[in-house]
Amino acid sequence: MEACAKQAAELEGQWPLSELDRLLASVHPETASAPDPVAWRAVGEQRKSRGGDPEFWLHVAAQGRVMMECQRCLKPVATSLSVERAFLFVRGEEAAAALDAESEADVLALTRALDLRLLVEDELLLALPLVPRHEVCPQPLPLQNEELSEDDAPHPFAALAALKGGGLPN
Repeated sequence: MEACAKQAAELEGQWPLSELDRLLASVHPETASAPDPVAWRAVGEQRKSRGGDPEFWLHVAAQGRVMMECQRCLKPVATSLSVERAFLFVRGEEAAAALDAESEADVLALTRALDLRLLVEDELLLALPLVPRHEVCPQPLPLQNEELSEDDAPHPFAALAALKGGGLPN
């Protein structure tokens, strides 16, 4: 990572969703066989800091589209994912934890090797909606009590009234 930042290296590419196992687990089962690839880009940056030591940054962007399960109708719903994040890398886990607590930047410990695929997948997982759903579901949702009219429907507090008037001890 340090070498990438010093050289201001730029990397980009695409990964098939089948190579991102954790993200693949979030897609609708009927659409998992033909997913769109995830496009990504990573750019290293070295910045001068006030303390004298340079700062090492990694800027990551990724875009993709997955089909998730609508929580209303249970049919596939297209979900676009787009993330842009910048990570500050510092030497040592303790320094990263201390700086992460007081800084608005995302701080990670500088390591010899960085698994960019895992980092991108983590960010895409964080971008998933908590409750995926269509704006308007493609098919009307079935009503559970279609045969009951409002007059025939039991009053929601009828059971409570029966208990109260049933002579139970107070």
